[in-house]
Amino acid sequence: MVFENFNAAGAEFEVKGVSIHPGDAKDKMVNAQLVAMEINAMLPPGETPRETEGYEGFFHLCRMEGCVGEAKLSYIVRDHDAGKFKKRIEILRDIERAINSKYGDGTVVLKIKEQYRNMREVIMPHYHLIENALAAARDAGVEPQIRPIRGGTDGARLSFMGLPCPNLGTGGYAFHGPYEHITAEGMEDVVNILLGIVRRYRNIKRTMREGH
Repeated sequence: MVFENFNAAGAEFEVKGVSIHPGDAKDKMVNAQLVAMEINAMLPPGETPRETEGYEGFFHLCRMEGCVGEAKLSYIVRDHDAGKFKKRIEILRDIERAINSKYGDGTVVLKIKEQYRNMREVIMPHYHLIENALAAARDAGVEPQIRPIRGGTDGARLSFMGLPCPNLGTGGYAFHGPYEHITAEGMEDVVNILLGIVRRYRNIKRTMREGH
């Protein structure tokens, strides 16, 4: 069961180089590819997906392309903690300023796009959603586990649109890879949990109605 997900943004560095014949490049050429490599080297060490787990955030280089004249680095930035996430964005801004200071204004342009936020802040005021889901899981013979998701969910977007929506899971395994799968037994368990949640809220509604 998940009600904590990453705060997330996409970040793209666009690098403009100065292309000139290499035989006459002394103090003139700015190789955009080398600048791009310099940018990546300025990120904090040990903060990639391969090197992090649990609540640890990261910078993930998803795609890079370029030539001497121009280059592009595309990252995703992730952290559960809103304060730490903000600092990660500040690190990227600092890199942009440092590179432009070294090679000249306009050498690099950083574009950042917010993708989703940690749903925890929306879910906590409605914690009955978690309590009833936990009880329904146990009623279905499943011992629930609450873990932070190292990703995002549609529920996070829905939560910030006004519908608090923790992620119950589907019983699947090995997501986003060639071995992704789900068992019939797992799906049956999830159906029983969903029915249990419906029953609990139906009973709550009936109790409230009778109380009035």
